[in-house]
Amino acid sequence: MYILLALIAACALGVALHYLLPHRELRGVAVTPAISTAAAAAIYTIMQWAGVSEGSIWLWVASVGGGLVLALLATVTLTAQRRHHDAVARQALGI
Repeated sequence: MYILLALIAACALGVALHYLLPHRELRGVAVTPAISTAAAAAIYTIMQWAGVSEGSIWLWVASVGGGLVLALLATVTLTAQRRHHDAVARQALGI
């Protein structure tokens, strides 16, 4: 049940991260929170299987923090790819 707390925290912080990063008009509002939540779920589950207890602070730091870091990297990468693709398309169209 504690995994829900980590996932809710990762999703809420993912929403905040979406609004803190530039060029948010180039991506959907759910992309960053979804990546953050999915990564936090995977990290939490893997650490639980590895034997880290729910009372350990490292489980929470790694799952929520790791989810945010992965969401940050993925969002920046996706935004850069989108900007590049849009620039190539504008140049091809002569706009």
